[in-house]
Amino acid sequence: MAKKTWSDFQPFQQRLIIGGGAVEAVMTFRALLDLARRPSSSVRGPKALWVVACVIQPFGPLAYFAFGRR
Repeated sequence: MAKKTWSDFQPFQQRLIIGGGAVEAVMTFRALLDLARRPSSSVRGPKALWVVACVIQPFGPLAYFAFGRR
């Protein structure tokens, strides 16, 4: 089974991949920005742990927004 190349995807699939990547990038940026601006007392757990978690896509930023903020 050969790997798929970009041209093997249909245009609709290519747009979905680009859109999904853009959403992940924005969510990660917003989570890291919020984490940098928020005082430590308003974050559940150590900030350094949340920074590492935000790199795990797509669950890290979602977990931070759902569980990391007080």
